[in-house]
Amino acid sequence: MKVSTINKKPVSINRALISVFDKTGIVEIAKKLDSLNIEIISTGGTASSLRKANINVISVSEFTGFPEVMDGRIKTINPLVEGGILGLRDKHKVEASKVNIKWIDLVICNLYPFEKIINEDNVSLSKVYENIDIGGPTMIRSAAKNVGWVSVLTDVKDYNDYILELSKKKSISYETRKKLSAKAFKISANYETTIHNFFNEKKFPDSFSLNLKKYSDLRYGENPHQLAAAYKITGKKSNNILSSKIIQGKKLSYNNLMDSNANLNCLFEFEKPACVIIKHANPCGVAIGRNIKDSFLKAFNCDNLSAFGGIVGLNEICDEDTAVEINKIFFEVVLAPGFTDKAIKILSKKKNLRLIEFNKKYSRNNSLEYRDLNGGLLIQESDIFNISKNDLKIVTKLKPKTKYVENMLFGWKVLKHIKSNAILIVKNFKTIGIGAGQVSRIDSVNIAINKSLEDLSESILCSDAFFPFRDSIDKIANTGIKTIIQPGGSIKDDEVIQACNEHKISMVFTGHRCFKH
Repeated sequence: MKVSTINKKPVSINRALISVFDKTGIVEIAKKLDSLNIEIISTGGTASSLRKANINVISVSEFTGFPEVMDGRIKTINPLVEGGILGLRDKHKVEASKVNIKWIDLVICNLYPFEKIINEDNVSLSKVYENIDIGGPTMIRSAAKNVGWVSVLTDVKDYNDYILELSKKKSISYETRKKLSAKAFKISANYETTIHNFFNEKKFPDSFSLNLKKYSDLRYGENPHQLAAAYKITGKKSNNILSSKIIQGKKLSYNNLMDSNANLNCLFEFEKPACVIIKHANPCGVAIGRNIKDSFLKAFNCDNLSAFGGIVGLNEICDEDTAVEINKIFFEVVLAPGFTDKAIKILSKKKNLRLIEFNKKYSRNNSLEYRDLNGGLLIQESDIFNISKNDLKIVTKLKPKTKYVENMLFGWKVLKHIKSNAILIVKNFKTIGIGAGQVSRIDSVNIAINKSLEDLSESILCSDAFFPFRDSIDKIANTGIKTIIQPGGSIKDDEVIQACNEHKISMVFTGHRCFKH
């Protein structure tokens, strides 16, 4: 294939092809084109809309001499259309004239709403397939490729600037054509990626693409000297922190979003009224209460020092009474499925406090987690596995009391969201001591014990992985802790079990680890 020099001179616009699903702004721009004596070719529904607005339109069928057939599947896929878009004016003029190809200088096109369709409830597969656009991407890519001679508009946000330039200069610059071409290829690529990801049945295919749309620029990254932005994965139905509604407060930072995301992941482990307080990506207080106010107070009192400046998550609507209590302390963010008017009035006294309303349908089911590596990504399934009573294997002579079992299960749900090595002490459905992110397990044990603000008697110690030695058991022997839940699996399990038996502590194995690096 011979490589032609790209025309970088301004190009006048004599003929435009308009074919859009989303007709926002299309009548307005078409009127401007018509007033500039630019010939307009259009398809089906778009042509009807333009004619109703008294705009001169030539149908694609008139232009090509071939009818729209097969329920509109065949409209613009025609040599007279594609040739008119793709032809090089300085090279193919004679050849085009011989086969009656007329130049098309501007393509305005957007695509069938595939992403919207696949996110409909109970959508049929036949409807999904029908909303795969063929002619649109072909026109867009053709126009984007022929950047030397053709303009392509795929975004309504570009309509006004385009018309202003055309009206003022009577032509379109190469710089504008190039910018619009790049956007068109991006839209085309994202569209194809969305389709591929929908039909791909492999969780971890040989190649992997993501569509990302900017959510917002952020105040800063992990530190104020780092610029940052947040992007949302498009193309699939999801309810997450980036789908939530910001009711009030200053602009979010990178850390705000990280901690808010961690909060929701933990919060939605629970169905009963629950509160989670996150600080530096770790829970510092989690509790289930009689109501949402009770849950908040219990969670706050787990570690009221660390809670200062944290992220509060509630799994029920924030009411007036709860807002009064929250407003007594400095927090960065409050997350809830809703806020009463009185609660908002109270919390709005702190103008910088972010109030974020999330969708109650938030779910981590079957989701994937992505983590950055230099030069790539790590991808894994979210840890949505929850243990049950049946998973608990009693390995000590002393059996845990029945009342401990539900608290064990509560503790395990929280434990999954604490950075490893993780040690958690729980009692009466609240956390009372958390040791997180240490390089040795006994260090985490020491921190959890020292963090406790109340009596440890009748409490439960939870460990995210096995104990490599008996030293941790010996450490808690005189604390009042009565039972331990841990995965088991160490070559020193017998030694650890023996230590529990000596200190009259019961212990159960889950058979499942819950590391969070």
